[in-house]
Amino acid sequence: MTEQEQRLAKEREEIAARVASFKAMQEKFQREREEYFTVTLRKAREGKSPHWR
Repeated sequence: MTEQEQRLAKEREEIAARVASFKAMQEKFQREREEYFTVTLRKAREGKSPHWR
């Protein structure tokens, strides 16, 4: 493998790692949004005030 090929392979690995990290963060945000929605809906059904009041 030439030096250029090694550099390109390393860059691809870095990009793949960044994409994986970004995807994991987006999935975390999605889980947090779903949890917030579930809690808020449950409180609304129970007749409780939202926590921001």
